Amino acid sequence: MNDEQCYSCGRRTPGLWGYAPLLRRLGNDFGFVTLVVYGCTVLYVVELLVTVILGGNVADGGVFGMLAPANAISLAFGASGAVPVFINGMWWTVLSAGWLHAGLLHIFMNMYWVRQMAPAMTDILGPSRTVIIYTVGGVAGFALSSFAGAFLPAIPFLHGAGFTVGASAPVFGLIGALYHYGRTSSSLAKQMAQSIIIQAVLFGVVMGNSGIDNFAHLGGFAGGYFTSAFLNPMTRERGDHMLIAAGCLGATVLSIAASVLTGLVLFR
Repeated sequence: MNDEQCYSCGRRTPGLWGYAPLLRRLGNDFGFVTLVVYGCTVLYVVELLVTVILGGNVADGGVFGMLAPANAISLAFGASGAVPVFINGMWWTVLSAGWLHAGLLHIFMNMYWVRQMAPAMTDILGPSRTVIIYTVGGVAGFALSSFAGAFLPAIPFLHGAGFTVGASAPVFGLIGALYHYGRTSSSLAKQMAQSIIIQAVLFGVVMGNSGIDNFAHLGGFAGGYFTSAFLNPMTRERGDHMLIAAGCLGATVLSIAASVLTGLVLFR
């Protein structure tokens, strides 16, 4: 898809039925990094504004909770966890929660990792497969965290969540995909993934009792690893991958809209 000419027939820019040149104007990642960073930032700012308008306090959460939207607002915008999924029946929040954040430091750290990892992943996997893995990683992470919060006992450094948000689950999906790619092709990629995993595990252990959702990280990693194995990064990206990626983004938008509509009913 990224080649300028088909090896077989000589057709120029053969990818995506001729639309690849138009999409390439968005960059090598087709604008995915920009979409995630700006999308998460806009949603975070809107949540803060709604919290302030409704009389909430966004400055009383310490370092990690500084400028945090109210829990009710996060729930209304699509926070996941045991309460939304298993009590309120908002199962679609496993899609939306990866685009929401619980404080200024939270969104800064996650967007830093998106900026660091996603461009390299689009080079390795292709932009469409990166979107798919990012989405599946988030769904798997929040599904596991929600299940653990509802049905599994808490253990040190590893506990499910009643409410959970953040891009770290889909970012761990990218880490899982990078680890899979390293196992099949590049020892350097494997070393990079192992280094990131060690840092993340150490951070999760140190901060495990400060709201870090390690179940979401584990689920995201597994989702990314197995999705990468299914999509096979050693093969060329195809046009149908683009359609599936568009479907993932569309489903995410619908999940946020469904959360807002449900929130209007729950909190009116």
